[in-house]
Amino acid sequence: MTTPSKSGALSGDTPLEEFIEGVCTSDPFKVEKDFGQGYVKLRSTEAEKRQAAQDITCAEDIVIELLRNSRDAGAAHIYLATSRTDAGRTMVILDDGCGVPPEMWEAVFEPRVTSKLETAHMDKWGMHGRGMALYSIKVNTETASIIASEADHGCCIRIEGGPALAEKTDQSTFPRFEETDGVMAMRGPKNIIRTACEFALEHRKTVQVHVGTPAQVACALYRFGLATVPAYARAFSDGAEVSLIKSLGLANSPEDLVSRASTLGLDISLRTARRIMDGASEGLDDLASLMARTSFASRTTPAQKKGSVGKAANRKPSVRLSAQDKERFLEEVKASFRSLADAYYLEDDVEPKMRMADGAFHIEIPLADRS
Repeated sequence: MTTPSKSGALSGDTPLEEFIEGVCTSDPFKVEKDFGQGYVKLRSTEAEKRQAAQDITCAEDIVIELLRNSRDAGAAHIYLATSRTDAGRTMVILDDGCGVPPEMWEAVFEPRVTSKLETAHMDKWGMHGRGMALYSIKVNTETASIIASEADHGCCIRIEGGPALAEKTDQSTFPRFEETDGVMAMRGPKNIIRTACEFALEHRKTVQVHVGTPAQVACALYRFGLATVPAYARAFSDGAEVSLIKSLGLANSPEDLVSRASTLGLDISLRTARRIMDGASEGLDDLASLMARTSFASRTTPAQKKGSVGKAANRKPSVRLSAQDKERFLEEVKASFRSLADAYYLEDDVEPKMRMADGAFHIEIPLADRS
């Protein structure tokens, strides 16, 4: 047996496998095709080794696979817009992960194509990294496609399930938590929102997950863009350097917002766009915050007396701060506001006010344009 010399010729006693690995960019025993940029098509034998826990058969299965893809792409924020008509379930997922290069938009829906050659791993939902999730989604729905993505700017995938795609009948119930023998368990129908909640709870330290209607997600993205994109960038940027989940913040009119939302698969009306830009639409909290507020804040304990449960659930906490703590807190609020004021050309020498009402601290900061 020979080994490769410095010039690439064979010499010595190194096994043939080492020579092959030395001249190939990916493992030839695992890979059928190397697309470059980290994407490969696995050999059938390798894909079979990475068995999944279950096949994709319903809308809830699609949701968890989309969320896992975004997580593995390094996303810190994930937005899922979902709606249903007589034509079936539509889902749009947007994230701020590493993105998919345009030349791979179609290929990632082929069987055994993955970017996880060496990073496939098992989580509570089974093996991830077989290159079969997006393929299975596509063959079980009417349409599945990437509609927007750039390297390091996130990804947007739109799914139209069609009337044949199964899903839980009850899609409106938010999950609740119950304690049994000291163990907390999630209860409620295993619908789309519960599936997303389970994922959000599992990854609450690294990922924020938002789920809502297209209008709610468009509103959340618009507000997120306004809060995170500097004013000069919103005024002069063409959007090329802004991630997908911030891009709606660049809209300069309701018509522009409708157009930008449409490119992300979010179909909203002009009236809805006006309400969003006027601040009249409701916000969209991340699921971990929603669960903490709705499932844990009013949770009763065995020590509570019978008859007091209703009162306890309606009782709102109250806190009386010392003068020193209140002054220190308001100084920190002022310091945080200064950087925001500078970006939006607001007067930063203002005095915030704080009051306690309805079980919450209310901070009021007057806004004034710089003269």
